[in-house]
Amino acid sequence: MDFTVVALSLAALLVVFLGGSVWIGIALFLAGAGGFLLFTDLPFGSILANISWNNTSGSAMMALPFFVWMGEILFRSRISANLFNGLAPWMDAIPGRLIHVNILACTFFAAVSGSSAATTATVGKITVPELQKRGYNRMLATGSLAGAGTLGFMIPPSMMMLVYGIIGDVSIGKLFIAGFIPGFLIAGLFSAYVFVLCLIRPELAPRGEDRYRWSQRLQAVPQILPVVLLILVVLGSIYAGWATPTEAGAVGVAGSLVFALATGGFSRQAFRDSLLGGVKTTSMIMLIVMGAAYLSVVVGYLGITRKLTTAVTEMGLSPYMLIVILTLLYIALGCLIDGFSMIVMTTPIVLPLIQTAGFDPVWFGIYLVLMIELAQITPPVGFNLFVISGLNNDDILRIAKAALPFFLLMCLVVVIITVWPQVVLYLPGLMKGK
Repeated sequence: MDFTVVALSLAALLVVFLGGSVWIGIALFLAGAGGFLLFTDLPFGSILANISWNNTSGSAMMALPFFVWMGEILFRSRISANLFNGLAPWMDAIPGRLIHVNILACTFFAAVSGSSAATTATVGKITVPELQKRGYNRMLATGSLAGAGTLGFMIPPSMMMLVYGIIGDVSIGKLFIAGFIPGFLIAGLFSAYVFVLCLIRPELAPRGEDRYRWSQRLQAVPQILPVVLLILVVLGSIYAGWATPTEAGAVGVAGSLVFALATGGFSRQAFRDSLLGGVKTTSMIMLIVMGAAYLSVVVGYLGITRKLTTAVTEMGLSPYMLIVILTLLYIALGCLIDGFSMIVMTTPIVLPLIQTAGFDPVWFGIYLVLMIELAQITPPVGFNLFVISGLNNDDILRIAKAALPFFLLMCLVVVIITVWPQVVLYLPGLMKGK
């Protein structure tokens, strides 16, 4: 059967289901079942049962609900507010002042939550009202939050890295450690941009009445310590080889519960809400992963991946040109679908192309997370834009415009890690065999 007809038919099925507002996970299942029914005589029901079990019963997937629940606990506890209060005194004398708290708070919270939406919502609930009250430029405050909120996907532990590692059969420990340098590079570029901009235009971040002494700064440090300790325990246990990602996730949940109770403000209702939120988010992700795995199986049976890989190889594209084309493709996809869907729909097809071109699967995981970060702040489906709009009632396009400088800075990071892949691969290279 003609390769083009098969590929276009599957794509048409997917577009019809997604365009009909069918849930993404269900749409993937239906497109996969349609492919089996139209082009094969295989028992698609039995294959569905096997695929669903194989993609949800592994130890790596067991880590996902723990990290999701940990983020939900932190989201609903006083830890996040304490993080802001602990960072604010240290930023008082720097051009940009509390705008940097947006970036640093997102960086710290990202390192324990694993979720971009949770990071943006948690930090935004605290910083947006405070920055507006102190007369900070609304566009700069909003744009920095939108950009820095995406760090929830890059700085480990990251749910996106977990999903990619499961689908691509890539070491999750190496993916986690590979995200550190690019994540802090992004945060550093964001802060440098805010620093220079506010140095040129001080009125964007006016100095308030507060004047902090060194004694006050030192007194604020204990409010940051719970997050720092969680980062050290969760990630340190993985890198030291003391715990698997699943075990580290369980330790992270236990630690976040202890700190949430110790800092106060974590009621029985908050516990219930965190548990229910974790179940809902995990179920959504599991459904999408199963649907995508099912669709990828029919794609493999029909030879689409193999033929596409052969076609691209025969085009003789240079590795850099392949990355340029993929970047444009992912930016376009990011305007239409969410990050999880981007991973599960494209990884089975794109990863063989990338490996054929000589790129490391760990490097591609970080590149893919960067593409998803860009998708978080591109309208009309950029999820961070919706989160911030819900916080300050701004128009989606206005928020996207405010986030544009930070979007461009992340594009710069894509260039940096492509030209110098060791930015991503240096740390994973230190943990060979783990």
